[in-house]
Amino acid sequence: MSIILPVKGITPTIPASCFLAPNSTVVGDVIMGEECSIWFNAVVRGDVNSIRIGNKVNIQDGACIHCTYEKTKAIIGNNVSIGHNALVHGCTVEDNVLIGMGAIVMDNVHIGSNTIIAAGAVVLENTKCESGSIYAGVPAKKVKDISQELISGEINRIANNYIMYSSWFK
Repeated sequence: MSIILPVKGITPTIPASCFLAPNSTVVGDVIMGEECSIWFNAVVRGDVNSIRIGNKVNIQDGACIHCTYEKTKAIIGNNVSIGHNALVHGCTVEDNVLIGMGAIVMDNVHIGSNTIIAAGAVVLENTKCESGSIYAGVPAKKVKDISQELISGEINRIANNYIMYSSWFK
């Protein structure tokens, strides 16, 4: 069974359309949109600040969403995929974003819409990732503009697939 815990009297808000894997953890000031999925060993920790998650967001196995106490919140838009073992910390992620496996996104980062953060990238604190771009490396830098094929072929495909995958467990 998923661990869903209140913190300081605030219980996560999780719509019935969402899937939480049995060993996922969601605590505190977390509000999730419709058709989201939190996968095996993923942690969404709204204990020290708030986390807002849009519709059709998948947080894959081992990923962690967290914030900094009294400093940064995590805001995640719609149609976002957060890859296996990624760390998303105190930042803003706009709509239609793919954060690759093992990526680290630090405090006060702002990721514009229709953007891909490559697997293993480290997006340093206060970085502004422009919309329609691919960022890669350590530290992450813009490597190119994103094509419409990648938006539909990767960003949208992965988000839609995770809705399908979650239906297998309901």
